[in-house]
Amino acid sequence: MTQANTIAQRQLLPFATNFTVTDGDTAYNTSVKCAALVEANTGSGVFSVIWSRTIPAQQIVRWGSGNSAYQLLVGKNWFAAADAGTGFEDGILRLQISNATGTKQTTVKEFNTTLMHTQTNTSLATMVPTYDQLIPMPEQTLIAAGEDSFLQLLFKTQSATTTVDVCDFSLSATVYQ
Repeated sequence: MTQANTIAQRQLLPFATNFTVTDGDTAYNTSVKCAALVEANTGSGVFSVIWSRTIPAQQIVRWGSGNSAYQLLVGKNWFAAADAGTGFEDGILRLQISNATGTKQTTVKEFNTTLMHTQTNTSLATMVPTYDQLIPMPEQTLIAAGEDSFLQLLFKTQSATTTVDVCDFSLSATVYQ
């Protein structure tokens, strides 16, 4: 009699998190790097990648967290790109998932950034809205990023400031592992 080798099926367990600038890949992991990418494309009128995160092995990630049926439990988000003390660089922030080769990109959600920060541009600390003003985003269940895929932020300027010297955000996500 032959005994079959079996491996227990892995059950992926989710947890909610928030990604910030420092969670990005090396080329995107500081406020200065992201601000430079926003600034470089100010006049282009097109979406350009300002942040990217490679999904590690044995993880699946979706933008957003929580269930829309429970509004108080969904992920909360904010974003700001600005010339600190002068003004905001506002436009459209696009949350995207890209496959490992970059041949297929899927837009998951877009935000008008004028609604994602305070109106006080003195410093990054003063740009973060209070909890009740954060933008909710439940888990976006139609698409997920798997191993070696990318979570990406794209930005298109609609209202420019003089120069962009700061950029930061906190965007909700659900990680399965």
